Amino acid sequence: MRRFAAHQLALTGGVILAIVALVAVVGPLITPSPYAIDVANRLQPPSAEHWFGTDNYGRDVFSRVVEGARVSMMVGALTAACTAILGCGIGLYAAYNRVADMVLMRVADGLMAFPAILLAIAIMAAMGQQTSNVVIALTIVFTPYVARIVRSSALVVKEQTFVEALHAQGASTTRIVWLNMAPNVISPLMVQATFVFADSIITEAALSFLGAGVPPPAPSWGNILLDGRSVIYTAWWMTLFPGLFIMGTILSINLLGDGLRDLLDPTYRGKGGLNRKAQARRAKAARQGTKVAARRADGGGAR
Repeated sequence: MRRFAAHQLALTGGVILAIVALVAVVGPLITPSPYAIDVANRLQPPSAEHWFGTDNYGRDVFSRVVEGARVSMMVGALTAACTAILGCGIGLYAAYNRVADMVLMRVADGLMAFPAILLAIAIMAAMGQQTSNVVIALTIVFTPYVARIVRSSALVVKEQTFVEALHAQGASTTRIVWLNMAPNVISPLMVQATFVFADSIITEAALSFLGAGVPPPAPSWGNILLDGRSVIYTAWWMTLFPGLFIMGTILSINLLGDGLRDLLDPTYRGKGGLNRKAQARRAKAARQGTKVAARRADGGGAR
């Protein structure tokens, strides 16, 4: 925790993300109903009564953005958790077993051949427009990317001596994979999960904007943008505020992911990242030691 507090990127991203999460949890309890229609006050600009203005049905945009934060964050968090679990299992078994590697990675390659948004739209068209189906579709889209990352890390772990010793002792595949290999891939998995979290929020917003994501009248940042598209020149607040929330949330998640990547790196030395000066000094000392050893060897050979 001390290292996390000393890392400016991770701390900044964590604070911003915590604020957005707090808004998503507490906001719907204290704001007006995001579904209340007031046609007489439609398309009102931001004011003391309606902080973010009203939409084309007279609904309070601030309430809808806050409720949309809950929906979008929930979709992103569930997708990140599901992809982490499935991607970890697929990547570990693919690294440990060659036959599984050939089958699982070819399926992953086939899914990764499609653009993420197009594959998600196709899955949503087949399953129907529901919030739970959005999570399933995004999990299918992003699991191959996580599995690839885990597999590459697990292949290095598989070559370690302790894995060979366990295999020689007759340990079961489940024990080797989950009790001995899995803890060694947690670091890259955590970092990748943060990026999946951010990508899921963006993709969900894109799906909802295209009419294939969270079904109305339930608000999400994407379908709030969709409502504001037709009046973007006269009611700019309907697209500005959800866009700012999306930008701030994605920025905070990326900052947190970059910070975790540094903190989980064993060569990290302080809040500035890698201690490059110390590395340069060690490299210089190593080169000088090599030169001294070479001169001594030459001198010994001459004698």
